[in-house]
Amino acid sequence: MAQIRTVKCPQCGASVRWVPENRFRPFCSERCKQIDLGAWASEDYRVPAAAEGDPGEQSPSGRSTQD
Repeated sequence: MAQIRTVKCPQCGASVRWVPENRFRPFCSERCKQIDLGAWASEDYRVPAAAEGDPGEQSPSGRSTQD
């Protein structure tokens, strides 16, 4: 028999069963899912970008910006 996998809710840290019946996975509830969605919508989560003129940055043509 297969063991049921559990993960931690990324929002509150509660244990969550990773099963198809859990429609909110990886979240524990709709509330945690909505809190996370709201954080993305308000741009609380951001991917850092290279500063303009960064020596390691490449131009769209594939050449270094310092060439």
